[in-house]
Amino acid sequence: MEHSGGAPAEQLYPRPEPEHRPLPTRRLFRSLHNRNFRLWSAGALVSNVGTWMQRIAQDWLILTELTHHDAAAVGFTTALQFAPQLLLVAWTGSAADRWNRRKLMLATQATMGLLAAGLGLLTISGLVRAWHVYVFAFLLGCAAAFDAPARQTFVSEMVGEKDLSNAVALNSANFNSSRLIGPAVAGLIIAGVGSGYAFLINAASYIGVIVSLLAMRTSELHRRDRAGHGESRLRDGLRYVRSRPDLRTLLIMVGLFGALGLNFPVFISSMAVSVFHLDARGFGLLTSAMAVGSVTGALLAARREQPRLALIVASAGLFGTAYILAALMPGAVLFGLMLTLVGVFSQTVTTSSLSLAQISTDQAMRGRVMALAMMLVLGGQPLGAPLVGWIANSFGPRWALVAGAFGGFSAMAVGAAYLRGSRLARASRTVEE
Repeated sequence: MEHSGGAPAEQLYPRPEPEHRPLPTRRLFRSLHNRNFRLWSAGALVSNVGTWMQRIAQDWLILTELTHHDAAAVGFTTALQFAPQLLLVAWTGSAADRWNRRKLMLATQATMGLLAAGLGLLTISGLVRAWHVYVFAFLLGCAAAFDAPARQTFVSEMVGEKDLSNAVALNSANFNSSRLIGPAVAGLIIAGVGSGYAFLINAASYIGVIVSLLAMRTSELHRRDRAGHGESRLRDGLRYVRSRPDLRTLLIMVGLFGALGLNFPVFISSMAVSVFHLDARGFGLLTSAMAVGSVTGALLAARREQPRLALIVASAGLFGTAYILAALMPGAVLFGLMLTLVGVFSQTVTTSSLSLAQISTDQAMRGRVMALAMMLVLGGQPLGAPLVGWIANSFGPRWALVAGAFGGFSAMAVGAAYLRGSRLARASRTVEE
């Protein structure tokens, strides 16, 4: 029997069927059904392991070989590496909106691989000096500043809008899964043959992500309209954010969080060397311990259908609490356990914030908004890293952790004030109606 509209009646009025919910595991990894995203994830995993090896080797080289346990020097290196997120923000977001993101990432990934090879050769030859590390850290930061917003927004081209939040979270899980492997392997390599070889392995690891980008089926990418030259100005992105109180609040939160809370190289290296007197292997294991929590936090974010500001606010407060507990721990094992909690809540805040910012932003503005977000998450560290390094040198690493906790509590206060104001505004409108 046909309905008058021409469609079969059973299609318009289907019989109720038992609800079939996807298995938790399938829901968690749903973005990986996309071939391009699977390729990207495999290549990124290889590259990310190398990236974490370089981070550990760089911090260890500065802290123990080129200075005498100078936490401020580690903070200065971190500042130089993330300063380009601030200095180049006028161009990085525009590039992600105007240019072909896949081709842009091929260029940035190749550049970062060459820089890692250069630093590795200098180190192995015995010619490396602290200023060399500072220069390479800054140049690496310049390439990463263009890579970050392109990489974040390219996710939507691979998987589309429906699975965007899940893919962003899995991207973060991928990066932090590498932190389980990279630091521990780096510790063994540094202890066995020296820091220079960790840099060279990182240089080779970029081949993985470059191959994955080249192997993608471009016909299956979700194309988006590129912004014209006159449409790609940073001030348009700032104007857009100013018109959105929710985005403005979110970016202020991640700025406070990033500037003080995410200076892990300073916190962990100074505690490992100055308080617990660990070698490179112990330093790597502490970093891997935090990665356990980071992966957990990212996978929990991947299970959620939509990120929510209230969860981000609560997690920022719990992050600060975990830092305070870490500062009080008497031994390396208990300190490592607290770092696991730090990792859970730091990833909940950052992954959920970046997902929420992407989902709630118009596609034409997404590159610029994500450049602003990455500037605040990563670019805030050049402001905070020297400060926490100075605190570690002057008052001890435990007080530096307290400064990190303040970043979490400050972000929580800003978000809680916005949520309270929103509830009061909704209540007022309800009364008026």
